Amino acid sequence: MGRLNPTPQPGPVQSVDSFALAMLISIGVYLGTGWYAGRKIRHLDDYYVAGRNAPTLLILGTLIASFMSTNGFIGEAGMSYRGHGPLIIIMTGVNCLGYIVGALFFGRYLRRSRALTVPAFFGARFNSRRIQTLAGVSIVVGLSGYLLAVTWGVALVITQMTPVNETLAIVLVWLSYTLFTLYSGSKGVILTDTLMFLLFSFVAVLAMAFIVSANGGWFASIEALAVFEAKPGIISWHGMVGPDTKWNSPGEALLWALILGVAWGIVVAVSPWQSSRYLMARSEHVVIRSACGAAITMLLLYLVTTFSAMVVNLANPSIEPSESVLIWAAMNQVPTLVGALLVCGILAAGLSSASTFLSLVGFSMSNDILKLPGDASSQLRVTRLTMLVIGVAVIILALTLPSNIFWITYFAGPLFASSWGAVAFMSIWSSRITEAGAFWGMAMGFGVNVAMNLLAIANVVSWPVFLDPILIGGLASLVTVLTLSRKHSVTKAEHDYRAALHRRPAEENDPADIRQTLLWPKTMIIVGLATIAMLYLFYARPYTDAHNRPGAMEISQHER
Repeated sequence: MGRLNPTPQPGPVQSVDSFALAMLISIGVYLGTGWYAGRKIRHLDDYYVAGRNAPTLLILGTLIASFMSTNGFIGEAGMSYRGHGPLIIIMTGVNCLGYIVGALFFGRYLRRSRALTVPAFFGARFNSRRIQTLAGVSIVVGLSGYLLAVTWGVALVITQMTPVNETLAIVLVWLSYTLFTLYSGSKGVILTDTLMFLLFSFVAVLAMAFIVSANGGWFASIEALAVFEAKPGIISWHGMVGPDTKWNSPGEALLWALILGVAWGIVVAVSPWQSSRYLMARSEHVVIRSACGAAITMLLLYLVTTFSAMVVNLANPSIEPSESVLIWAAMNQVPTLVGALLVCGILAAGLSSASTFLSLVGFSMSNDILKLPGDASSQLRVTRLTMLVIGVAVIILALTLPSNIFWITYFAGPLFASSWGAVAFMSIWSSRITEAGAFWGMAMGFGVNVAMNLLAIANVVSWPVFLDPILIGGLASLVTVLTLSRKHSVTKAEHDYRAALHRRPAEENDPADIRQTLLWPKTMIIVGLATIAMLYLFYARPYTDAHNRPGAMEISQHER
């Protein structure tokens, strides 16, 4: 990780001590909240699923905070800065639909199961210890990789903003989220997730206002980017394409965004760090409301961060590393206080995700893989010890391996789309899926995805976009499930468990709750229509006007 070399700017760039102090205060608040939440833990349900009593705001907050992590503010912000922001927006628009699909067709049924973990749900659904273990192993592998990427990402923020070196930064980050998560469990995670979600959402909007203002205002910024010679096509609908990028044509770029959008839509629908949040919800109405809120908020938040990163090009088109674009903006484009809050927001996004990933890995190792006997108190001790062992392994890897935040994130996340997608939805909606089909389908999707990605990393093969490992792994999983389920019979235990999931609890039928829940999809539709109108008025029209002006033709031809 290289340090920033910011273009000289007046004022804010000299306030490194202020940024360091703000980060220390935010970490202190984070640890203090965890200590407060940890004191209230009395049972395994408290530690694993926050007592199953979380309201809509807490579930919404933890859904967003655990998803955004440093990849949203660092990896994808860097990609937007390099010229691919429109693809990020297209991808996000598609994957946000996964919240709605996931809540309606998986999440609320998952909550009915009252399982402690998602692998435990699969084990109960198919009356199978081996499926629970396999799902637990996939969590340990996938989320340990994701945790590694987040650790590097938060450490990058610290090294860019303070004199602390990379090794010490990694150790400090690890200590912060490990000590917090060991003590507070899910109760602390969802509480701090929500606080951090509110912080980074507010400061992202505030920072964008200052970044845009520093570069001439909204319309001037859009029109300047529309004909930006340094990065032609940076805000065209497809972003930059051509021989110097990953995509040779707009069509290829669009196909990539749609494929990743669908894959990440499945991820937010069924992945353990998203769907497990529903196990903590107070009711099924909370599941649906929080999913609608997450779909709205995620899209708006990505619009804000993507446009912010693209506009920074007007001040400095050569920031290295590009993933540090928002950190550079915090140091150079906004007032010191706002910059400090922005850095704290990025730090919060990373730490909240890290605590979620570590808790889920620890839960799965102790509850789904080891499954040690004992009373609740001893199981709680084992879970904490297991979490510590996993954390030590992660920090060793973080200190010895070369960092690659973007790649690991895009490998670890969609891994669950390939291995869990078909099995998760069919476990609810198919009366014919069998234990053998579910087990080998999950194993096949996992194995094919990992194998294809390893071949790509080793430069043995470069997969075309239509043979993306996510697609092929998911297809292999589905074919395996269908093939093996035809050769075996569904047991009575499997049939009865699925039937029980489709019986709605009486407490979910309250007319007042139903009316309140129905307000959320209506709000989502209104916000969606308003967003389309705003994109037309504040993006499409000024972009078109800039290209229609005399002198813009030459740049437009070069862009094409």
